[in-house]
Amino acid sequence: MISYETVLGKITITEAYLTKLIGSEVNSCYGVVGMIPSNNRQKLSKLFKGKSSDTGITVKGDSNSIDVEIHIEVIYGININATAKSITEKVKYVVKQITDIDVNRVVIRIDGLKE
Repeated sequence: MISYETVLGKITITEAYLTKLIGSEVNSCYGVVGMIPSNNRQKLSKLFKGKSSDTGITVKGDSNSIDVEIHIEVIYGININATAKSITEKVKYVVKQITDIDVNRVVIRIDGLKE
């Protein structure tokens, strides 16, 4: 949970909100088939809940900046470098615009290919 004070009061942003925000943006990028669970908790959650936009995303940081790790599956034959760059820029832009938190680093792990 990230909390910080502003002139208008205290703002609290949960990790769940950030992962859903980032997940919806990543899934809308061209070439991304879906998200891959990154830990056992997410694997169990996927079994019970089904497909979710926050699967495969880990967010760490504080109110100044965050680090994001994303596990995805992409279409076979896609330019992985261009897709990763597009995801990185989109995540940084959306998080900054909506939460006013800087994204320090985005790590993208390609865990699967789909034909």
